[in-house]
Amino acid sequence: MKNNKTLHLLVTAIYCCMLLSSTSMAANVPVEMEQVQTTETKININTATAEELAAKLNGIGLNKAKLIVEYREKYGNFVAIEQLKEVKGIGQTILDKNLAILTL
Repeated sequence: MKNNKTLHLLVTAIYCCMLLSSTSMAANVPVEMEQVQTTETKININTATAEELAAKLNGIGLNKAKLIVEYREKYGNFVAIEQLKEVKGIGQTILDKNLAILTL
């Protein structure tokens, strides 16, 4: 009886350890995947072409993307993301939609 009870406790303890370790490992996977996706979708407004800007930015078509490139060519590289608002047709709303993926 004592051996049976000990065996039952041992099996329960092993089961709990396996359950907890698999849960903690599973919780780490989405975080790593999210970090990779975030890194891949960043777009540098100082080096991107008009086509790249239009393809990746929300609310930016090819015409606005060309205006961004023209502004950059005329005034030099952007020194702050907020400076995009100086481009005709780009306001705070468009900036807010894309803030997470914009980089210098």
